[in-house]
Amino acid sequence: MNKLQWKEFCKNKYILLDGATGSNLMKAGMPVGVCPEKWILEHPDILINLQRAYLEAGSNIVYAPTFTANRIKLQEYGLYEQQEAMITGLVALSRQAVGDKALIAGDLTMTGRQLSPVGNMDLEELINVYKEQIVLLEKAGVDLLVIETMMSLAEARAAVIAAKEVSELPVLVTMSFESDGRTLFGTDARTAAIVLENLGVDAVGVNCSAGPAAMAEIICEMAEVTRIPLIAKPNAGLPIVMPDGSTMYNMSPDNFAEEIQLLIDAGVTILGGCCGTDPRYIRALHDKVECRKPASVREHYPDLHHRYLTSERQSLAFGLDGNFIIVGERINPTGKKQLQSELREGILDRVLAFAEEQEKCGAQVLDINLGMSGIDEKSMMLRVIEEVQSVTNLPLSLDSSHVDVLEAALRHYPGRALVNSVSCETEKMEKLLPIVKKYGAMFILLPLSDAGLPVSIEEKHEIIDKVCEKAFTLGFRKEDIIVDGLVTTVGANKMAGIEALETIRYCKNKGLATICGLSNISFGLPARTYVNSTFLTLAIQAGLTMAIANPNQELLVVSALAADLLLAKENADNKYVEYAVNVASPQGMPQTKALSQVTKEPSSDVVSDEHIEVLKNAVLKGNRKGIVSLTQAALQAGEEPQKLLNDALLPAITLVGEYFDKKKYFLPQLIASAEAMKNAIQVLEPILMKETMGESLTTIVVATVEGDIHDIGKNLVVMMLKNHGYQVIDLGKDIPAEAIVQCAAENHAQIIGLSALMTTTMQQMREVVNLVKERKLNCKVMIGGAVITPEYAEEIHADAYSSDAADAVKVVKRLLES
Repeated sequence: MNKLQWKEFCKNKYILLDGATGSNLMKAGMPVGVCPEKWILEHPDILINLQRAYLEAGSNIVYAPTFTANRIKLQEYGLYEQQEAMITGLVALSRQAVGDKALIAGDLTMTGRQLSPVGNMDLEELINVYKEQIVLLEKAGVDLLVIETMMSLAEARAAVIAAKEVSELPVLVTMSFESDGRTLFGTDARTAAIVLENLGVDAVGVNCSAGPAAMAEIICEMAEVTRIPLIAKPNAGLPIVMPDGSTMYNMSPDNFAEEIQLLIDAGVTILGGCCGTDPRYIRALHDKVECRKPASVREHYPDLHHRYLTSERQSLAFGLDGNFIIVGERINPTGKKQLQSELREGILDRVLAFAEEQEKCGAQVLDINLGMSGIDEKSMMLRVIEEVQSVTNLPLSLDSSHVDVLEAALRHYPGRALVNSVSCETEKMEKLLPIVKKYGAMFILLPLSDAGLPVSIEEKHEIIDKVCEKAFTLGFRKEDIIVDGLVTTVGANKMAGIEALETIRYCKNKGLATICGLSNISFGLPARTYVNSTFLTLAIQAGLTMAIANPNQELLVVSALAADLLLAKENADNKYVEYAVNVASPQGMPQTKALSQVTKEPSSDVVSDEHIEVLKNAVLKGNRKGIVSLTQAALQAGEEPQKLLNDALLPAITLVGEYFDKKKYFLPQLIASAEAMKNAIQVLEPILMKETMGESLTTIVVATVEGDIHDIGKNLVVMMLKNHGYQVIDLGKDIPAEAIVQCAAENHAQIIGLSALMTTTMQQMREVVNLVKERKLNCKVMIGGAVITPEYAEEIHADAYSSDAADAVKVVKRLLES
């Protein structure tokens, strides 16, 4: 099936997917801990009967059971060499079950290893892992690809990129969200939908996560920003552990189908079931939508903006008549000798400071330009993108004159970027424009040609039209383009301002957003800020959408906010007042320190406080590389290691935990901060060990239980506990109860920490608790994981429940004090 056939297949009707596979296989006898794909091939009739039942219930698409048939997962079972035979056999079973009466989707999911910097997986390696699986799936005869249960937008992008590079099959993607409406890695539903649609997927939605009603808000957010079909594959409500140890879900098929109406009302046209569902649930869905055509509910959403940029965790919506946007220009080495020097030495402290300062001063997008001599621009661009995303969620504008640098940056950036820029020059038109389209980015249209600057305003407009026409043939929409007004200095051309304003009006009339390099207008003139700010207000009135500028220039920002205020733009009054009260200096005049404040010699206490604050900030910002030299510098200055630990590192990591609890920080920031803390402790540890020689440390044994090979959460718990000074024995994943308890006994552990992600493996926790009690160990058991609840901890008589890694530290402290 190709993409056009897929569009026709989905046209004006509801599509029914299948329901759960894993939970039904467990009911049919599949043991905990086995490779599901191998077990299915050894028991083919069970899968065939299940998928035939789904077909008879009304499924139009069934998922071939290739969920974890990727290199990384199969290597854990020692089965990678059998990957092709297994995928071929599994797809053949699905074909045998449904024949040509339903489509077969090749099923892919997360690999279990995390992309750098969260984990140690290289992007290209991950893309190749997915490519291997996709090639084998297509060869085996699947009709389309489904990338499901994705908790990381970056990994979802990698799978989609892999699919686009080796296959023409339609690609469907469903993300999995936490109860707060964000993925485990902090991506919200709007951002995920924007990025994936523009990357070229054929349908997007949600699976697992929750029951239908709890999923409705997430679907509504996606519906507001996307035009492609929406998918919903919810669970059958909430899991309930029965007295015999089995897991049930609290929704009947009829209740499930009744709640699905909420998703239909939101615009979903592709429906199915996830955990806890079976053919009865699909039959109930079939009965609900049979003979119905989807209503045009998506048209009711007030899509007022139409234009979106995103980072991995935040989206920016804007329109032609919306509030003016500042694109922060400061991460650019041009004219900044100190920044150039630091970049050559591989130091990014100033880059990160610029990022934070610009966001604080009102920038909504950050431009990243690293064009200079003496560095590898491509590798530095990738590193800066990675590091800047650790201190801000603002979308990025990727700025380079080299096509290969921009291509690498777009491939790695886990959001929807703005490319600065695409001109009418042959190389940019023929090479860069298709790359921008491939990665779903927006671009700045710079009206230059191979001949250079346009000699007249008419030629400038002709170039704009030519680039737009080329872009439209590649599938871009006008909403994907932002035209640079190509501002020149009024000092050399007195008509420069008038010509730029005319171009802005010309573009707005054609439905195109506009941008400019604001400071160009005043080049060579005195008191440039006044010229810039005055020109800016005129340009905003003419329709300028955004400008690349320095948001630290207070007069410029106030002028923009005042212009929006006077033009009665949405919420402009509140934004002006907020800035004027909280940021702007009195009477609009810059504040300066008194001379005594500048020249006064700092006391030793002040110097000490500075070291403490610097280290605190390094942990809070996840400065994993820089914190080592900062810690060493503090020691060389005479700071006591214990003071650095107690007054800087521990308070900082505690605050990180609080930010994580409040959803101010998400998994990537938590990991970055924890690793920064770990790196600092490695510097202090040799000295601290001498000082605490002979003192006994609390020992904690941590493991993911038998049958469960998920360890993201467990690894975070281990890292956080180690950072707080506990002696942690990490047994790894898929660990039998006997081995866990034996290790705790041999090492006189005070606490056992258990993790499980699946309802099918959580019962192993009960086994550990029972063994601890049988052997009368003086040891307490703490449990946690995605499917674990406080009620379950109480039911199996565990001593405590931990909601996440940050909470685990608090729980351990409480257990030790009780």
